[in-house]
Amino acid sequence: MSTTEADENIRKHIKEQITFNKGKNLFAAAENHSLQFIEGTVSLIEKIRSLDVQSEQLLIDYLADESLQEFCRVNQYFSFNAESVTELKKLYAELNQKIRMLNADAGQTELDALSQEHYARLCDWLVQTNKFAETMYANDEKYVQPVACSEYPPHLQLQILHIDLNTIHQPVLDVGCGREMNLVNYLRDNGIEAYGIDRFDNENPYYIKSDWLEYDFEADTWGSIISNLGFSNHFIHHNLRVDGNYRVYAQKYMEILASLQVGGSFYYAPDLPFIEKHLGTFTYQRQNYSMDGYEFRASHITKI
Repeated sequence: MSTTEADENIRKHIKEQITFNKGKNLFAAAENHSLQFIEGTVSLIEKIRSLDVQSEQLLIDYLADESLQEFCRVNQYFSFNAESVTELKKLYAELNQKIRMLNADAGQTELDALSQEHYARLCDWLVQTNKFAETMYANDEKYVQPVACSEYPPHLQLQILHIDLNTIHQPVLDVGCGREMNLVNYLRDNGIEAYGIDRFDNENPYYIKSDWLEYDFEADTWGSIISNLGFSNHFIHHNLRVDGNYRVYAQKYMEILASLQVGGSFYYAPDLPFIEKHLGTFTYQRQNYSMDGYEFRASHITKI
C-alpha cells in the first residue's frame, strides 16, 4: 500500500472515529462515559508507524482541525487561539507516539486504556482553553445538546442586515463566513470584491483562516465588514459571562471600526447597544433596524 493510500485510510478512520463519538459528553461520569476508540484502530497501528515525518505532521494537523470543528459544532462559543491549537496538536502528537509504541499484537484492552487516557487529557485541555465548559457540561449526561449555529442563505443575511448591494462599499470582508462561504460566493458572483475569514481550513483563494480575535484588521482597509450572528453574538456571550473575554472583544470591535475606509460600514446582528452608545457621533454614524420575528436588531456603524 502506498503512503498516499495509507494516509487516506487513516483520514477515513479519523472521520469514522469522530462520527462515533459525535455529541458525546467529555465530562460525563465513568458509568456514562462511552468515548472510546472504534474497532479497526488496531489495524492502523502499522500504518501510523510507517508514516514519514511530513505525513505524520499532516495527520496531526488534520486530527486537530477535525476535532476543533466538532467542538465548535457542539458549541459555537468555544474559542481556540493559536496557543490552544498548538497545545491540541501536541496532545495528538503524543497520542501518535504512544500508538507507535504499542506492541504489534496489541488488542482492544490496550487501546481502551490508551483512549481513556487520551480523552481525559482532551477534557483537561478543553477546561484550560474554555473554562465555562466544565460547569456547562458537568451534568453526567452522555450526550450534549449543540448550541445552534448554521450558515444562513445569502438573501436572508442581506435581508436581516439591511444591505443594499447597489450601494455597498468594496472590498467586503465577511467575519465568521463559515466553511461554505455562502455570502462571500454570492457577493463575488454579483461582481463584488469579497473575502471571508473563519477559523477552519479552506482552500478557497478568497478565504482567510484565522480566529477573528487574532486577525489584524488593518486601519482604513475595508469598504464593508459583515458579520451576521457572528462577532457580535460572541461579544454578547462574553459580556454576560463572569469569566468572559469582553475587554478583548471591545478592543477588537474598535479595531474593526478603525479598519473601515471613510464611508465604509460594519454591518452586524445582533446589535450591541452597550458599546454602541459610547461611539463618538463625529466619528461614526449609527443606524439600527428591527426585524419582524426577531428579538434583536441589526446595526450599521458607518465611519464618517
